[in-house]
Amino acid sequence: MSNGVIKRTLPNGVRVLCETVPHVRSVALGIWVNTGSRMEEDGEAGVSHLIEHMLFKGTKRRTAEQIAQEIEGRGGHLNAFTDREATCYYARILSDDLAVGVDVLADMLTDSKLDPADLSTEIGVVLEEIKKYEDVPEDHIHDMHAQHRWGDHPLGKPIIGTSDSVASFDRASLQNYMSKRYVAGRTLVSAAGCVDADELEKLVEERLGSLLGDFDLPSGPKPSATTGTREMTKDVEQTHLCIGSDMVTISDERRYAATVLDALLGGGMSSRLFQEIREKRGLAYSVGSYTSYYREAGAFTVYAGTSPSTYEQVVELCLAELKRVIEEPIPDDEMERCKRMLSGSVVLSLESMSSRMHRMARNELFHGKDITVDETLERIAKVTPSDVRELAAEFLSPDGLTITAIGPF
Repeated sequence: MSNGVIKRTLPNGVRVLCETVPHVRSVALGIWVNTGSRMEEDGEAGVSHLIEHMLFKGTKRRTAEQIAQEIEGRGGHLNAFTDREATCYYARILSDDLAVGVDVLADMLTDSKLDPADLSTEIGVVLEEIKKYEDVPEDHIHDMHAQHRWGDHPLGKPIIGTSDSVASFDRASLQNYMSKRYVAGRTLVSAAGCVDADELEKLVEERLGSLLGDFDLPSGPKPSATTGTREMTKDVEQTHLCIGSDMVTISDERRYAATVLDALLGGGMSSRLFQEIREKRGLAYSVGSYTSYYREAGAFTVYAGTSPSTYEQVVELCLAELKRVIEEPIPDDEMERCKRMLSGSVVLSLESMSSRMHRMARNELFHGKDITVDETLERIAKVTPSDVRELAAEFLSPDGLTITAIGPF
């Protein structure tokens, strides 16, 4: 059990979220900034991701090695990630080390040196990361698919940027972006575990209370979807493919029905796509689907990797399953299985302090409030077969689909 989510807002606008779980002895702590590749302007592609790398390279008080030692030397774990609409720096620490965790993360956020020599080195690291990424088609296909579907809209661009854009950055580029985006009004601290809300607020105010600024989130037009097929020729053993459509936004209440639709089609080994393509026919090792929700748009994507000789067959089978969910009634027992699977996943995630920390932060960033587990379970339970089929009919019709593939065409 937990004591529920407690939210405090510092005078400068930094939000502090805390969920006390007394029976554990650790804390999952994250500093979130409401910026990512979506907020990058022309000439800034990949700068959010590069900044994430650079904040680990040292501050005025700590070298890169000392940053790592402060957390890992106490048995903790330190990492970060950049998404399209959020960047998070996080640590898993013992509860006695909360003050150290807050200090290290805040130090990285507010006082990184961004040393030009380190930047030159890290640009090289990211360029190698881009090459590695492009050499792994089962990873690269997803960015390629987003670019194919959404084109030049920021949601369609790769989070990591391009070789040209990353190579163009200098210290001023990073400082300029951070001055605009790493601001108090778009920063929040989220902590779950054996942590006291008053103590957390005090520590955050000491370290982030002087942070200033805010910015309005972009409100540009919804990305315009490109349909049809794009195939990239590459000398690989498998053909990797994505079939996708638009989907509801993160604020649309139909996202619960969309999540059930995703579970039905490609969510796990019992899903229709997995059973039809892998279990019955043995045409793929990996096959499934996923949904992506953003403020301005959403996406539904089917992914599969198959032999070049069976590529067209797998595409046809995937399209047939999308058509079937539109045209045929969904059996009650299959519907209930999908909802039980989703509900069970939500409940099991409560055993992870990191999952609780992420859940709190994302609810605040994208909904502006806490959405309780009970409310989530209730909303999933209320989804009906007709809700799912109506959503499928709106978004999964053949004329709205985009197919992207990498293979030896």
